[in-house]
Amino acid sequence: MANIITANHIVKRYSKHTALNDVNINVPEGSIYGLLGPNGAGKTSLIRIINQITAPDEGEVLFFNEKMTLGHTSKIGYLPEERGLYKKMKVGEQALYLAQLKGLNKADALNKLRDWFKKFEIINWWDKKVEELSKGMAQKVQFIVTVLHEPSLLILDEPFSGFDPINVELIRNELLRLKNTGSTIILSTHNMASVEELCDHITLINHSKAVLEGSVHDIRQNYKEHLWELQFTGKEDSFTSAIENKFFPQQIETKKGVHLIRIKIPSEFSPNDLLKTVLPVCEVHGFTEILPSMSEIFIKAVKG
Repeated sequence: MANIITANHIVKRYSKHTALNDVNINVPEGSIYGLLGPNGAGKTSLIRIINQITAPDEGEVLFFNEKMTLGHTSKIGYLPEERGLYKKMKVGEQALYLAQLKGLNKADALNKLRDWFKKFEIINWWDKKVEELSKGMAQKVQFIVTVLHEPSLLILDEPFSGFDPINVELIRNELLRLKNTGSTIILSTHNMASVEELCDHITLINHSKAVLEGSVHDIRQNYKEHLWELQFTGKEDSFTSAIENKFFPQQIETKKGVHLIRIKIPSEFSPNDLLKTVLPVCEVHGFTEILPSMSEIFIKAVKG
């Protein structure tokens, strides 16, 4: 699969502060790519470089293997974290104006906007002033304007901020639909649950450097600690005696006669070895590997 964005050895300095230090990312076409990191890590600096708002001091950004230029920005939709609409303008009037700035003619923009406003259930606010909108409704308008011209690449900085759970789900579903219709999405967020649900690949930036990069699946596999959760019925003391000196139980709970145990399997044993050990003394009702969440991985990588 081709990379829509390739950033090679990006360095960005502001006075005495280095915001990005030799950062590389490769964003596959048709993916949702998570750009993660604590506040001040350098994510926004990288996003602005990709958008041609600022230039790197060293390195280069490629768009489909071509050196990135201002001409490529027409193929990008950018939703910055710092939202901004003209408060005194009417909602529909402003959305139409912004859509035309994206290159749509007035008739096409009007038709598309009305369809999106109906989908997002804000059509009744078309003639209201922006200052009358709630924060969530204003963000819906900005999201719509960002995606309206159907760009090849969407860059969304904290798109879920300020939304209630219903509208978070609305935006998530829309991002998945856009991906399925061919868009590539760079998603900068602190919402780790969304990263697990949506992202195919991630880069984690910390203290101006990329400290973790790869597919979400591979990263969770690399950070796993060989922990398993096992549900069983039978005598707890017989179970613990059977696994003694081989496997390491971390906790055990009992609810309605069913024991739930979290257990670590040493590298010299396999999950099948554990099952063979316990099946003679209990009845197994469930057996699941415990993989670390992206939130746990984020904390470990940043603290490490």
